[in-house]
Amino acid sequence: MGGAVSGGLSGRVALVTGGTRGVGAGVARALAEAGAEVVVCARRSPEVPLPGVEFRAVDLRDRAAVYDFVGGLPRLDVLVNNVGGSPYRPLGGGGAGAGGGADVERHVRVVELNLITPLTVSLAAYEQLKRARGSVVMIGSVSGSRPSPGTAAYGAAKAGLEHLARSMAVEWAPEVRVNTLVVGMVRTEQSHLHYGGVDGVEAVARTVPAGRLAEPGDVGGAVVFLASDAAAYVSGASLLVHGGGERPAFLDAATVNKGVGDG
Repeated sequence: MGGAVSGGLSGRVALVTGGTRGVGAGVARALAEAGAEVVVCARRSPEVPLPGVEFRAVDLRDRAAVYDFVGGLPRLDVLVNNVGGSPYRPLGGGGAGAGGGADVERHVRVVELNLITPLTVSLAAYEQLKRARGSVVMIGSVSGSRPSPGTAAYGAAKAGLEHLARSMAVEWAPEVRVNTLVVGMVRTEQSHLHYGGVDGVEAVARTVPAGRLAEPGDVGGAVVFLASDAAAYVSGASLLVHGGGERPAFLDAATVNKGVGDG
């Protein structure tokens, strides 16, 4: 996908939030390869240098800092709201005491990072994007459309992010296009923390119809497409980048003859 629009973003400025590693780094590389001038912002600098990409240290939870940073950019054509994530954190109830309050705050911070922060950055960038007739790409997740035990606040926030993008696409049309990438499982430097090492990653990959996890560059190629003129009539859309989704569990659990439908 990225090759079809290679060089198609020449002369444009793209901002990737949280673009220092994993999916964000893959998106930044793809945008740079497509000719864009790329800026990534996060609290910590990239562990691995990103050629042709400028890094700016910004605490994206600090709304005043976000407005100061974005307002200081001389031009902005593409905003990629990539920042997000969540540790494994079950909904434990916690009770009404001090411990319960702390538990609630942890879930609230997840929602803030994955929903409120993209909203804040988008609002801060609106005037520049409007002048440039630019676009916003939200990095969503399949967790926003399926149960997410252990990461429920994250899934709820990603569901909200997709809805936010659809509403934003209507309110900001026709000057600014807004779309969401609904991303499945991605192989990154932290995959072992989620899936349990090489064997775990390979076992999880076998559950994906495509036979593998996505690479960050797969997500980057989709972002380049949505940011390019090839997607000039695409707005308010949710593009699935999940390798075909998940094989339904009942297919492996069923004992009836294979190939026989249920209707």
